Amino acid sequence: MRAILLSFVLVLPALVHAEDARPVSCKFLCFGGTDAAASVLAVSDKGAEVVCPLPSSQFSPVTVCFAKDNTIGFLSTTDKKPMARVTIPPGVNEVFLVFVQKAKNPADGAAPAPGWRVFVIEDSAKNFPDGGAFVANFYEHDVRFIIGEHKGMLHAAGFHGYEMPKERDSFNMASVVFEISQNDKWHIANESALRFLPGMRYLIFTYVDPLSARPRIATFQDFKAARPSGKGAARAQAVR
Repeated sequence: MRAILLSFVLVLPALVHAEDARPVSCKFLCFGGTDAAASVLAVSDKGAEVVCPLPSSQFSPVTVCFAKDNTIGFLSTTDKKPMARVTIPPGVNEVFLVFVQKAKNPADGAAPAPGWRVFVIEDSAKNFPDGGAFVANFYEHDVRFIIGEHKGMLHAAGFHGYEMPKERDSFNMASVVFEISQNDKWHIANESALRFLPGMRYLIFTYVDPLSARPRIATFQDFKAARPSGKGAARAQAVR
């Protein structure tokens, strides 16, 4: 009996180690960069390298990476130097990873600081209601917006998922208006109309363009089959 217990104790650390490196389905996007990388390398705990594409106009296909101790490390494909390290919340197995190059300091006009910010967004029914939109504010000031009948405002680092608008025309189009707070005044940053359909969802980001150091609105479309709503808090975070 003691021999059996001893064997179990010896095997247990290996089992725990194996559980730490869990697979995570990732979709990648890169925008706002002056020298945007075409791809990065995700490194597993065993040294294996997974090439992760970083498109700038749409999200990449799903790439499976491995999170050890809830983190994934990324290397540059050019010189294999560390580029970013992101934390994946426990229990989360589907995420969007948005790479945004750090903006220059508008005061001195210096070149963009080396490095990237990586936003980790859980791909959940709460963040992305079927046919709806997920809005995130990567800007340092408040933004407010109208998406169909939805009206919202987000502080810096805020995010929220919105249901598909009911106020749509015969072409399933709904009005979308974004305003940005600057110098205690609201300025229209984007005014358009988007088509909302089941299986389709939008990701709308406010961020600072590293070239001009001005706030911008970026809208990306993604497709995923409808799924039942689940419980649990939405998660989003920025890795600096």
